[in-house]
Amino acid sequence: MLPTSDAPRESAPSRRRRRWPIILLGLLGVIIAAAIILYPKWRRNTDNGGQKPVEPFRIAGNFYYVGANDVASFLITGPQGHILIDGGYPGTAPLIMASIAKLGFNIRDVKVLLNSEPHFDHGGGLAALQKASGAQLWASAASAQVLSSGGYDAGIAKPIGLITWLIRYPAPRVDHVVKDGDTITVGPTKVTAHLTPGHTAGCTSWTFPVHDGDRVLNVVSACSLVGLGNAHYPGQRSDFERTFRVLHGLPADIWVTSHARLFGRYRKLVASRTAKDPADAFIDPAGYRAYVDSGEARFRRGQEH
Repeated sequence: MLPTSDAPRESAPSRRRRRWPIILLGLLGVIIAAAIILYPKWRRNTDNGGQKPVEPFRIAGNFYYVGANDVASFLITGPQGHILIDGGYPGTAPLIMASIAKLGFNIRDVKVLLNSEPHFDHGGGLAALQKASGAQLWASAASAQVLSSGGYDAGIAKPIGLITWLIRYPAPRVDHVVKDGDTITVGPTKVTAHLTPGHTAGCTSWTFPVHDGDRVLNVVSACSLVGLGNAHYPGQRSDFERTFRVLHGLPADIWVTSHARLFGRYRKLVASRTAKDPADAFIDPAGYRAYVDSGEARFRRGQEH
């Protein structure tokens, strides 16, 4: 006969209650392990936003495209130094530097960095570009605050404001704050700031002349006109009203903006290859007016991204 025990048998519910902490700890371990494995890949993808390298090219005169397939960056060259507009994502800074080198220019000759707006995809690479070039960064007062905090925008209501804190990028050093109408000069190269807020509180458009052969072409680098429904800030509506008035008043032979698809980068590049004068493919005052008009029409309809 087998020995028997006088100890009471544990009930099935009791055994299940004892197993739950073990199961939960196991699940937590799996989640932590997955996070450790997947985080680097997620961070890499976040850092470059899925952007791909494209061939850099001359737009007209001393004005070049050096950005990625969609997130744009522009180089204005000059005998006493160059100006770079926008820094892309943190992960696309090497791509921008490679494009500058491919065109035959040296990143160390970039003396000024300009910013259209401080979101992750346009301000994220500025710190790396600043370190590589030694250039000074110019930005509007509102953008300067966000850039200096690595993308955190305290003016945006939570929870979106909190998200901008969680996905901060390396903060560049803002050397100069620009006001509306200020002109930044590097030798004979002059770029004028136009404060055009709405998309962000510090959105800035830039204008400058480009000498292409025997003609002078007016260039507008226009800030985004997309209203962000999850990133409202006080005074945003009146800011947009003023921005449309300002942009409607700017003369534009050539226009660009911070996302290449919006100004037709690829379409115009292809057309330039067969044009008698390659710069002619980028002369597009009607496209500029349509860009501003469509932005204003979306605003009037209350359409937000």
